[in-house]
Amino acid sequence: MLEKLKHEVCRYNKMLAGTGLVVWTLGNVSGRDRKTGLVAIKPSGVLFDELKPGDIVIVDLNGRIVDGRKAPSVDLATHLYVYRHRPDVGGIVHTHSNFATAFAAIGKSLPVYLTSIADEFGGPIPVSAYAKIGGLEIGKEIVEKIGRSPAILMKQHGVFTVGPDPRAAVKAAVMLEDACRTCFIALMIGKPRVIPKSEVERGHKRYVEKYGQGKQRGNRRKS
Repeated sequence: MLEKLKHEVCRYNKMLAGTGLVVWTLGNVSGRDRKTGLVAIKPSGVLFDELKPGDIVIVDLNGRIVDGRKAPSVDLATHLYVYRHRPDVGGIVHTHSNFATAFAAIGKSLPVYLTSIADEFGGPIPVSAYAKIGGLEIGKEIVEKIGRSPAILMKQHGVFTVGPDPRAAVKAAVMLEDACRTCFIALMIGKPRVIPKSEVERGHKRYVEKYGQGKQRGNRRKS
């Protein structure tokens, strides 16, 4: 069932480990099939380097397992809450990546100190209130606080990112950790200034509309 989605979700879970965003078994990627509404997610407690497409668990939006022999991630309730309330979301990532989680640990949002933050996120990265693990509380905080950002820092917990598909959600997680690492260093040596909102919006619009080869080819065809 949904073999293509299983392979995709498996691949991007492994990519989390390959980019250093997760350790041991902590973290997960899920993806939603647009036709059926079913969700593919990493199984609980399986090492990333041992993960296979056949291990990926398929569930419906109520959490009922429809395919798979392993128990799904313990973060399943969070993922499903977001999917039920954000029909635009097709991929979700959860990590405890070091630098982003350092900001989460002290309940500090990430201001737009860098043009890369403006480009990728279009504004500051919000931070949630503290939420209990294991139920719907984290999902509710994500939906209420994330706004138009693809990423949110969960206070004293970690990171969640969302996107139209798993690839986009993983990209957001990678870019967030990179930005948090740079900003952490900058804060150690000085006080960076926040980029003005108008410039943030200009940079983000340019990035969305013009970054990437496909968009450039389209522009040349029009000219």
